Amino acid sequence: MASLASSRSKQDVRPTRVRYGVVGFAVTLAIITYFDRVALSKASPRISLDLHLTKQQMGYVFAAFAAAYSLFEIPSGYMGDRLGPRRVMMRIVLWWSAFTALMGGAFNFISLFLTQLFFGAGEAGCFPNITKAFSAWLPREERVRAQGVIWLAARWGGAFTPLIVFQLLKFVSWRAVFCIFGCVGIVWAVLFYRWYCDNPADNPNLNQAERDLLRGNQGLGGGHGDVPWKLFATSPDVVMLCLQYFFMSFSWYFYITWLPTFLEDLKLAPAVAAGLNILPLFLGGLGALISGFMAAPLTRFFGSVRTARRVLCSTTFLCAGGLLVISTAIHEPWIKMVAIGLASFCNDVVMPPAWGSCMDVGGRFSGTLSGAMNMTGNFGGVVFPVVTAFVLTHFGNNWNLVFYTSAISYVFAALLWMWIDPVTPIQKPEIELEA
Repeated sequence: MASLASSRSKQDVRPTRVRYGVVGFAVTLAIITYFDRVALSKASPRISLDLHLTKQQMGYVFAAFAAAYSLFEIPSGYMGDRLGPRRVMMRIVLWWSAFTALMGGAFNFISLFLTQLFFGAGEAGCFPNITKAFSAWLPREERVRAQGVIWLAARWGGAFTPLIVFQLLKFVSWRAVFCIFGCVGIVWAVLFYRWYCDNPADNPNLNQAERDLLRGNQGLGGGHGDVPWKLFATSPDVVMLCLQYFFMSFSWYFYITWLPTFLEDLKLAPAVAAGLNILPLFLGGLGALISGFMAAPLTRFFGSVRTARRVLCSTTFLCAGGLLVISTAIHEPWIKMVAIGLASFCNDVVMPPAWGSCMDVGGRFSGTLSGAMNMTGNFGGVVFPVVTAFVLTHFGNNWNLVFYTSAISYVFAALLWMWIDPVTPIQKPEIELEA
């Protein structure tokens, strides 16, 4: 009897794992976001044919999403800081799901452009508000690992979307595909709103041990309006975090905009192209996952979170640029795509430390800071599709020039990471963070 009582006592003091429900919702949402984004990229050849669009017009359509997404990132991240993620995420997912479905009704360039514009505006703030939720629901040592998991889900959602769309297009039109994806988001929004609480303590399923584990996060998940805008604007680390994300996103947007067109230009069979289309985002997801689990060992090795993040991010950005340059000298499509895919792997190694830095530097303002970083990054997504369309139109489909430009962008990002302090908060917290 004493042994049984002792066993029950140990179970009582062991934290429950209710907090991982937030990670579960974040993972499913990350997959859905990339379903909706990448579906346009995969369906773009058929859409261009049906709506009589030029490559330049398609470039503007791709840019419309990124432009609206960028402009609304800070407002949506700020809304999460002010109101809490629960209400804001409900609004975000319902909005973008509606406009995803409406894309199926596009009948010319203007209508497609406008639905993409509103779709981008609606989706803005998704990942900043996930980051805000993680700040409240996860202890600090679990946050970067959780970021690795959700970016794995996001990239794999994007990686397998082309195959899903490829199969769906055998049975339904591209218009129906967007309607199907829009309905999936609506279901997620309803379930999330019913389960999630901005304050973890409001969830009755947490035991006392898990409440104690998250006690240091009090005040990080709820609403407040005192965002220190001047500190954001004058902090070198905030500025550099945003700029490195611009240069990274500029190069990365190739995978969700022009990659299917690039594969078509290689004159591959549709089934082969659909298979190769998976590779970059699939490897990118692995890079994010491995990065999340490498964080603790690298910190122990270097003796500092700051140094570990600087070395990891600078090195992998330089490797990504080098791999893109190497790909230009390769003529075998499979090997070329492996090099491009490995560049994506290196790119996404940076994702968990970058978003983890937003949580550490931003503290209770992590929603606004991550919104600012993601906004700046997606301005790179505005520029890349248009620049690529210009290069392809005026330089004879010169994909090598596109990759050289992306490689240079990675070098700039690597240089910035050599100087970023990714751990010191812009406002001093009650408990000092270990540097």
